[in-house]
Amino acid sequence: MILSDIETAPRERLQELQLERLRGAVDRVRKTPVGDRLPAVPEDVASLDDLARLPFTLKSDLREHYPFGLLAVPRERVARVQASSGTGGGKPTVVGYTLHDLETWTEVMARCLTAAGVRPGMVFHNANGYGLFTGGLGFHQAAERLGTTVVPVSGGFTKRQVMLLRDLQGQALAATPSYALHIAEVLRGEGAGPDDLALEVGLFGGEPWTEAMRRQLERELGLAAINFYGLSEIIGPGVAAECREVRQGLHVQEDHFLAEVVDPETGDPLPPGREGELVFTTLTKEALPLLRYRTGDIASLTYEPCPCGRTLARMSAVRGRRDDMLIVRGVNLYPSEVEQVLLGVDGLGPDYQLIVDRRGALDELTVACEPAEHGIDREALVARVGAALHEDIGLTMSVELMAPGAVPRSEGKAVRVVDRR
Repeated sequence: MILSDIETAPRERLQELQLERLRGAVDRVRKTPVGDRLPAVPEDVASLDDLARLPFTLKSDLREHYPFGLLAVPRERVARVQASSGTGGGKPTVVGYTLHDLETWTEVMARCLTAAGVRPGMVFHNANGYGLFTGGLGFHQAAERLGTTVVPVSGGFTKRQVMLLRDLQGQALAATPSYALHIAEVLRGEGAGPDDLALEVGLFGGEPWTEAMRRQLERELGLAAINFYGLSEIIGPGVAAECREVRQGLHVQEDHFLAEVVDPETGDPLPPGREGELVFTTLTKEALPLLRYRTGDIASLTYEPCPCGRTLARMSAVRGRRDDMLIVRGVNLYPSEVEQVLLGVDGLGPDYQLIVDRRGALDELTVACEPAEHGIDREALVARVGAALHEDIGLTMSVELMAPGAVPRSEGKAVRVVDRR
């Protein structure tokens, strides 16, 4: 494994580079409509400690200036447009990239793929959606840069996915974790298993997932499951990823993205190790520079060097999104906490949905899940699920056991919460 100089740089050197690039990012943001928030900040950012004095950027800022209002370059310099799904507020969040931005994206993703164990000559099966969603092209361009044989399958047509994985002997699989589980389900349905595949590594992101799901993916697909993190507003996948050797936190590409964790309620910075809302500043983006962008993702940061040799900050796996947190009878609950419990119940399949409803003044939570196979004692399984949820989370939840295959599957990001309030 060959590490780039920046991945193993002393923190002092990295912070000097970050400060230089932060000053440039502030200058670029001054050219945009939100630049009028900056006059109270000194023209010359003296140190990284001044970061906390800069204003936050919110998703609502991008929506308010939809589609191109926050560009820091003429629209004619934009080489590509990508976008979020728009599920949270109607219209998508549009992100522009200059050619320089696309090169940066390819560079950071190539680093992440290398850390994950992808090597030249591998057959790279890309089951992320192509189009405005950043997953497909983000993985594709970096995998080509590394010299792999890319199979650009995109999402959907899951039986064809399984056929191509078997026939082309894919060694690396890129997908959302929930869709990878669906691929594994179809593989089982054809009477096959991991021994019929050549998979070595799975590159999974796009949604929060748990250690329990990691074990499930590795068992059913016969690969090492690696966590990737990114968001379209910052660049797409490639903001951070685990290394295959250790898999204890995701290495943030800190020379391009400056990470913080803040209190979700007050916005105050939190120290390393404390869980809160992830905030990113883009240090090198030209088209859409963002200062202190509040992601809504809940995680923590550590600056301890990794045993793999990298000195970059590491973020924990995302526990959930701030706006996904449920408050049920006074208890704060993330869907990932329910997932961790469900995947530990013997005889239960990995697919589930949380249905939130209101009866009178109280919120009620129903867990819709399904048995792993036909013929299981349904009454006993419901009892085991309910007991496990109450013991681990401390809440009594209704359990609706559906028929195998009845919980909706996803070809991209899974819909885990159905709010009927």
